[in-house]
Amino acid sequence: MRLYSLSVLYKGDPKVHLLKAAYDVSTFNFFQRSSVQEFMTFTSQLIVERSELGSRASVKEQEYLCHVYVRNDGLAGVVIADNEYPQRVCFTLLDKVLDEFSRQVSKIDWPSGSPATISYAALDGYLSKFQNPRDADPMTRVQAELDETKIILVRR
Repeated sequence: MRLYSLSVLYKGDPKVHLLKAAYDVSTFNFFQRSSVQEFMTFTSQLIVERSELGSRASVKEQEYLCHVYVRNDGLAGVVIADNEYPQRVCFTLLDKVLDEFSRQVSKIDWPSGSPATISYAALDGYLSKFQNPRDADPMTRVQAELDETKIILVRR
């Protein structure tokens, strides 16, 4: 299970633009990393562009699952993960990040913002914290403990 990208975008009237993003491309070949990062940025923008305001969706792109949440105010988040990563945890992460982002970054800055001008440093922390969904999400932890208990009970 792996998270590769966490992006915050703004779906404006003419087009979608990236406000802030964090990437984990450490599992890719060194020479492929910049291309993979560009692919993730492009895919994130494309998915938000094609999504309606107020919608959530999961889109399969090659061996990745892209989870997108576009709020009614135009603020959007995209998580790119592998196929094994739990969908519910991705949307929990997107809810948390978008709520915190909208509290810390003024709505006036969204239409004209870019990764260089927006000061929001929490994305890298969230990306690393949520690499293991069991540690980051209480519900996933409880489910895993129940599964382990069930296995133990079946063995007896």
